[in-house]
Amino acid sequence: MKVLVTGGLGFIGSHTVVELQNEGFEVVIIDNLSNSSEDVLVGIETITGKKPIFEKMDLRNKPDVQQFFAKHNNIDGVIHFAASKAVGESVENPLLYYENNLGVLVYMLQELTKQDKSNFIFSSSCTVYGQADKLPITEDAPVKPAESPYGNTKQVGEEIIKDTCNVNPQLAAIALRYFNPIGAHPTVEIGELPIGVPQNLLPYITQTGIGLREQLSVFGDDYPTEDGTCIRDYIHVVDVAKAHVVALKRLLDQKNEGNYEVFNLGTGKGSSVLEVIHSFEKVSGKNLNYKVVDRRPGDVIQAYADTKKANQVLGWKAQSTLDDSMKSAWDWELKLRS
Repeated sequence: MKVLVTGGLGFIGSHTVVELQNEGFEVVIIDNLSNSSEDVLVGIETITGKKPIFEKMDLRNKPDVQQFFAKHNNIDGVIHFAASKAVGESVENPLLYYENNLGVLVYMLQELTKQDKSNFIFSSSCTVYGQADKLPITEDAPVKPAESPYGNTKQVGEEIIKDTCNVNPQLAAIALRYFNPIGAHPTVEIGELPIGVPQNLLPYITQTGIGLREQLSVFGDDYPTEDGTCIRDYIHVVDVAKAHVVALKRLLDQKNEGNYEVFNLGTGKGSSVLEVIHSFEKVSGKNLNYKVVDRRPGDVIQAYADTKKANQVLGWKAQSTLDDSMKSAWDWELKLRS
């Protein structure tokens, strides 16, 4: 079966391509390389022994999207990662985010609704929950007003898909709300490739550990948590990738309950910023240079997933520990700098 993966050379996209190819799917990647590298194709081929079909394309160009689906008229499923994802950048340049994250989604769905049957997996985020009233966070938790244009694109994106599914019974979609994907493939052939200064905690930790960054800032240690630092649900990127394959098979096998479903992807366990730092120090044998600074505006105190629905209904469960994830991220950093 043929699967289109948009943004398939990105962090989560590339790991998902590997898992799809390992399961025997034929994969077509679309990526505009704005936040990725064509070299990732080599890593994918080294791991799987197969090179996916790659089309360099900017999905914001509607005629190109139409042309693609005319050429590849036998796509069995689409996994849609292509989106901008830096919270700070979205605040500074909201229109870029609305065009890239929502305009492209509309163009994709317009093409898919022309087909007799189509299956769509959407890359969503736990940012839709904001600071949840109750922990762990279930899929029924209220969606809070977004803290950033990026977060808003995930909320509105889900609404667009749901509204489209309501009037197009031939379209089946699953939105996967990730918590905090980290780590790298155990072969260290692919991993996270942040451009410029990393926006996420993990690459900043590994880059500080290797000497690329002078010091890690810990934003606040006076939160109402055990050690005073913020808590997140960190999940290995390979576990996240495998969930996409499980979700796609669910749609292909028509096991879905209704043509629009939502699942959380997390471990179900929260880890504080200091716990993450200590995990890094344990697996790397290095002391990390970090300093506690003032809180950062907009940071949620704690967020971790209730994974019951993903475990029981989707039939998927995260396997890796925080130390496993951290070790793979550090091995990847070492490889990048070798």
